[in-house]
Amino acid sequence: MKIFFKITGVVFAILFAWGALVQYNDPDATIWYVIYGLAALVSILFVINRLSFKVAIFFCLLSIIGTFKQWPVQFEGFTIGEGEIENIERGREACGLLIIAIVMLMYALRIRFDKRVQH
Repeated sequence: MKIFFKITGVVFAILFAWGALVQYNDPDATIWYVIYGLAALVSILFVINRLSFKVAIFFCLLSIIGTFKQWPVQFEGFTIGEGEIENIERGREACGLLIIAIVMLMYALRIRFDKRVQH
């Protein structure tokens, strides 16, 4: 099971790095470079066993707060042209933060579970 989580961490590190790279045409690209870049870095720390439970929980909570803050007034999906562009963009950003939150929670729970098993 340990190798499964390592592979999952590598996959999410790549996906978060890719998420950062595709932000180049976004009006607020810098903040998303930082957000997705940090998520990729945390994923790498998880893979190399350098991530602490507290750091994983901190990023999870931060991402949850960001999800609620970014959530659009009206969710209109993800496809441009099917609603108001601002709602669609905010929905995409909020869901990206929600994905980060879920992944960080998974890391935190795995770290906590590993510590309980070892003691």
